[in-house]
Amino acid sequence: MAVSWASVEAPEPVGGVSVAVTTAGAAAVAFSVQPPAEVPALLASAPGADAERTALVARQVAEYLAGRRRVFDFPVDWSLTSGAQRTVLQALHRAVGYGRTVTYGELAAGSGVYDGVAPGERWAGARSVGQIMGSNPLALIVPCHRVVASDGLGGFGGGYGGVEVKRWLLTLEGVLPPTLDWNGPA
Repeated sequence: MAVSWASVEAPEPVGGVSVAVTTAGAAAVAFSVQPPAEVPALLASAPGADAERTALVARQVAEYLAGRRRVFDFPVDWSLTSGAQRTVLQALHRAVGYGRTVTYGELAAGSGVYDGVAPGERWAGARSVGQIMGSNPLALIVPCHRVVASDGLGGFGGGYGGVEVKRWLLTLEGVLPPTLDWNGPA
């Protein structure tokens, strides 16, 4: 059986997300209600989750995007991550909860991956964390939108809306105040 997909609609600029669900847990997120045509090779042959687990993931993601859930309590399948990427993403997943943010540099320091970097070169760890956030296959579930620059929002690759999706998610979580035209959940 191929990987299962849970799809959830959301207000713009998010538009919606699809989550790949395997027997091990949520494995990947695509910022589109339609699952991507090309599935990463590691997931193409992964056993898909049963209907109950897939529905659980869909329900919890929908509740989060509607402002009614702060924590996901389904398992995460880390198979699309490895090495420093996995270590940093797991540190983010563990340490930075709903409504909180961390800078790229703070996450680099907190992950332990860059402990051997000379103090004058710490910027390199922050830059590497930025690249890891850009390659996060589990965006939203492993909340890379909560990682910000020391002087502003920083970047975000979430869907076609980019940094506006990040701004919307941080507004949903109460980190940023809503603007008059914010179209979040009622």
